[in-house]
Amino acid sequence: MQPVSPAEFEGYVADALDELPAELVAHFSNVVVVVEDEHESEPDLLGLYEGIALTEREHYTGALPDRISLYRIPLCLLADDLDHLIEQIQVTVVHEFAHHMGIDDERLHVLGWD
Repeated sequence: MQPVSPAEFEGYVADALDELPAELVAHFSNVVVVVEDEHESEPDLLGLYEGIALTEREHYTGALPDRISLYRIPLCLLADDLDHLIEQIQVTVVHEFAHHMGIDDERLHVLGWD
């Protein structure tokens, strides 16, 4: 589908974040979610986690927040329609937050979140 406006896309991302279970969100620490049009060097990338996973934080003070980027244009172009876009945003949000929690791509694949 054609890309939706940045404001509309951010609303869908906010909805996806609101739908995360509270018991899961309680474990998130020092992480920010941003929306960008696309990744500069990998334009097909849907999302990206950058930071130090919760499972790897030993001497963790004064660190900048971890960053989860969601890429509007490739997510929109992947989607068949609006419902599919919303579903893909939800899957990508869960996928990137799983990385924040220390879950790698192999485990996500086993769990069906790839």
